[in-house]
Amino acid sequence: MPGPRKLISSGSPFERTAGYSRAVVQGDWCFVSGTTGYDYASMTMPETVEAQTRNCLKTIEGALAEAGFSLADVVRNHYYITDAAFADRVFPILGEAFREIRPAATMIVCDLIRPEMLVEIEVTALKAR
Repeated sequence: MPGPRKLISSGSPFERTAGYSRAVVQGDWCFVSGTTGYDYASMTMPETVEAQTRNCLKTIEGALAEAGFSLADVVRNHYYITDAAFADRVFPILGEAFREIRPAATMIVCDLIRPEMLVEIEVTALKAR
């Protein structure tokens, strides 16, 4: 039987407005919502896709830690970028974080909900037994 559901918040005002959690823990699983490059402490958005990617990963890592997980538990990533040219710019940053973990991953080129958003990252983690 799965353990109790735990909701994690990053403090983003979008979470309350749109009715979602930064992460949801259910049993051995942690599902982290799509995370953009905002610095949620100051609600500022860096201009470059590289800085936004680093902010995404910092926010995700914090949510995972609060949930009792780490990047090493990540098994699935979805990356959304607004320009295909960004792929080569974010790959090295993603490689720093996930090179040894090697989760299954998909990258999609699409529009995001605000023009300043250049990248969004969503991860799923599974606690190793």
